[in-house]
Amino acid sequence: MTTLAGHLSNRIGIPSVIGQILVGIIVGPAMLGWIHLDNMVNLFSQVGVIILMFIGGLESNLKLLRKYLRPAIIVAIIGVIFPVVMIGGACWAFSFSPLEAIFIGVVFSATSVSISVEVLRDYKSLDTKEGATILGAAVADDIIGVILLSIMISIMGTQGVKTGGSSTSLALIFIEQIAFFGLTYLMVKWIVPYMMRIGERLLMASSVTITSMVICLGMAYIAEAVGLSGAVGAFFAGIAVAHTPYRETIENHMEPIGYAVFVPMFFVSIGLNMSFAHISDSLLFVGILTILACLSKLFGCGIGALMNGFSLNSSYMIGSGMISRGEMGLITAQIGFSSGLLSDSYYSDLILVIILSTLIAPFMLKHAIHLLPADDKADLSLGVENGIASNGRS
Repeated sequence: MTTLAGHLSNRIGIPSVIGQILVGIIVGPAMLGWIHLDNMVNLFSQVGVIILMFIGGLESNLKLLRKYLRPAIIVAIIGVIFPVVMIGGACWAFSFSPLEAIFIGVVFSATSVSISVEVLRDYKSLDTKEGATILGAAVADDIIGVILLSIMISIMGTQGVKTGGSSTSLALIFIEQIAFFGLTYLMVKWIVPYMMRIGERLLMASSVTITSMVICLGMAYIAEAVGLSGAVGAFFAGIAVAHTPYRETIENHMEPIGYAVFVPMFFVSIGLNMSFAHISDSLLFVGILTILACLSKLFGCGIGALMNGFSLNSSYMIGSGMISRGEMGLITAQIGFSSGLLSDSYYSDLILVIILSTLIAPFMLKHAIHLLPADDKADLSLGVENGIASNGRS
């Protein structure tokens, strides 16, 4: 069903992920109620995020990411400030307490790049200066979001953020995350190339692919253990594997594994989270927050891109690529709910806003990509070819 939905979406000129999300909405609790988000669906969707981000890392150009690291950080910082101020201010106007309003702003400061990665891949724009800035900003955004979440939970009286079932102090979380990025450097530079060479010598079918999956899941697990998203670990695992001679082989093997079941299941799960129950009671609140969720990232990240010398169209593309909240917004909201920062009365409204903004994001990103001048699009194709060639030589 997801394959047919993706096909029909592409035929009418919209990103395939929209069709897959709509499948979840139609067959899920929002409409027909045939399928519900159970443990199996949730597990498959989590694996889908990991594989999608691993493939995104495989197709990324590390040199390009390094080149645009500074603008990515600036885009991320401004893209966090705008949602906290704009959405926090709106919630305060709706009579939320100051801490609740700020925390809701923190929820919408998160960016889920998974859907943007898929749209960028569809339009051959992943390995570009805009794509590199979106990816880098999303990773920085994730780190800033975790720090803000930890601070908010600490302010509300919790000893720390629960990671892996144990309470960890805020200072220790920062140290662990710094250690994670230190380990990431070692993985990219030495450990992963060594592991891949060992994998090639194993007398087993697809031993290189199996080794890459061990690296992917291992780094995702470590990222989760230090309070980051597993998607961040998988993304860096993909970058590490991409800079070995096995990049093309792994990519050819991983795409069928991911896109046969796991990646579509992730997009379907977003639709399964939708619910239209009691929507009439909070229609104004949901509508205003959805608009602000889109505009805060569009303008915040777009202004950050303009400050770094990007053209207006490129800045629009970067801002559009940062709108999607996806699983990061859902995870942040769930942590806040379980920690007592969000009440039952408006938790479902926030989930609906997160999903609506995630649905809108691919349309805006597609529109932004098509607005790029013809010469920029030629540069994009050249960048993809050069990126692949440099990866193959690494």
